[in-house]
Amino acid sequence: MIKKKICVVTGARAEYGLFFPIMKKIQSSGYLELQVVVTTKHLSEEFGSTYKQIEKDGFIIDEKIENLLSSDTKGSVAKSTGLATILLSDAFSRLDPDVVLLIGDRFETHAAATTAMLMNIPIAHIHGGEITEGAVDDKIRHSITKMSSLHFTSTDEYRDRLIQMGEQSSMVLSVGAPGIDNIVNMSLLSKVELEGELDWQFNGTTALFTFHSETLSKVNVRKEIKRILEVIGDSNISVLFTYANSDDGGRAINNEIEEFASKDKKKYLVVKSLGQLKYLSAMNQLDFVMGNTSSGIIEAASFQKPVINIGNRQLGRLQSANVINSTIEKLKDAIDLAISKSFIEYCNGVISIYGDGNASSSIVASLESKKLSPIKKFNDL
Repeated sequence: MIKKKICVVTGARAEYGLFFPIMKKIQSSGYLELQVVVTTKHLSEEFGSTYKQIEKDGFIIDEKIENLLSSDTKGSVAKSTGLATILLSDAFSRLDPDVVLLIGDRFETHAAATTAMLMNIPIAHIHGGEITEGAVDDKIRHSITKMSSLHFTSTDEYRDRLIQMGEQSSMVLSVGAPGIDNIVNMSLLSKVELEGELDWQFNGTTALFTFHSETLSKVNVRKEIKRILEVIGDSNISVLFTYANSDDGGRAINNEIEEFASKDKKKYLVVKSLGQLKYLSAMNQLDFVMGNTSSGIIEAASFQKPVINIGNRQLGRLQSANVINSTIEKLKDAIDLAISKSFIEYCNGVISIYGDGNASSSIVASLESKKLSPIKKFNDL
């Protein structure tokens, strides 16, 4: 039997974490063959050379696409996207995949979708239909939807939105978020184990912090993160920081975080990339989550943890009741609420809206059974 070749393209640590349970199931499928292409941040020492974790997890990397420019301006992001398109065309020619499998909305993901579309390779897309009005990701995500033949959404509402966008209902499946699969299936670290892995002791009330630039905003991101760090410094909390993405302004955020954390290494720790196990373990063990990353919206509810979502990057994404939306001006009040006994007790009753941890099984079953074609028919409502 000839197996169907499923080519996963991943460019960042968080995205790979979502891919992980799906890739494991593809590996064990009797009908599918896994191909892995890594790009962008995975190959950057600055962002932790996270391709090594992919190999450590037991996956063979078929192609490495080095497309990330050293600058993080809007122009350099555009150039990195173009370079990815050029290099991916050669990779797809060599690998000859039957399906290119993509998650989300990063710029290199758009490059992979564009390349696959122009080469008549069917695309299956995960996490379509979502809205994040504060970032260019929103436009990228919807654009990838129109290039894709098969869709896996994280909620029924997002499925309805894709059908509204003209996608055939039979090719849009609401499966939940694959990130929840990791929470259900991974053996997460205890507090003592996590402290040992980090070589850092939790010091009182501690937050997990990840903050990315709002790529559609004209606000000076360096000034913005400085203001956030000032509030953190004035509050009586410790923070485990992770790096921002390689988007426009990402390096400015990372530089400011590094400088801030160096002033008090007992209260603050910066880790470029925690990896999925340590990241989810930190989310489970620490007191609350702060920043503007999608994991705070999607995964944190499964741990019933308070989340402070800062600014407009995630504006429009469906939220569970554990999320506190805050401006920088109101951040001190948001921190006080997140660590209050009443809100912590309230979060104990929160139920995640993003599924029960079976997304990867549904995705792989559909990849096994669905016959995909690059030819699409627009579905008029």
